[in-house]
Amino acid sequence: MEESALTTRKFFLTFGVLFGLFIIIFSLMLYSADMQYESGAMVQSIQYGLLVAAIILGIYQFKKANIGSLSLKQGIKIGVGVAFIGSLIMVIYSYIFATYIEPEFLDNMFEIQKIKAMEANPSLTLEQMDQGVAMQKKFAWVWYPSMVILFTIFGLIIGLVAGLIMKKEKSAY
Repeated sequence: MEESALTTRKFFLTFGVLFGLFIIIFSLMLYSADMQYESGAMVQSIQYGLLVAAIILGIYQFKKANIGSLSLKQGIKIGVGVAFIGSLIMVIYSYIFATYIEPEFLDNMFEIQKIKAMEANPSLTLEQMDQGVAMQKKFAWVWYPSMVILFTIFGLIIGLVAGLIMKKEKSAY
């Protein structure tokens, strides 16, 4: 009778979907509190905190299901997988939000950024500000793949650190 090896796929899919769902719930909470335009350190810290929690829980649950055994490679796979799957869900939700739920979202964000830029640099003319906003609108699509890449790199780092901490090879017995 062959022993079936436990794979990381189930764990990174499960915890990646959970991370994506928690990000959507968090975003809906911000939207219901009329805080969807907040992008400060607190909001980003909560998002990254959810990612760290999902990765650590995924690695922990894998190790527990694997009879206490975890290799560094498995920890990294779970970290990258959770971050990639979760960030894909986040990006799809963000697109749906900006296109259907709040169609004026991007225009409002650009206007908020324009006001902040004028406060930070009052010597800018209105024409310069409008040119800057036009450039931002032109490259707004870059946000979507860059978020997937950024979260995946962060998942790699967290998976590496958590994998090093929780690593335990199978015993030969």
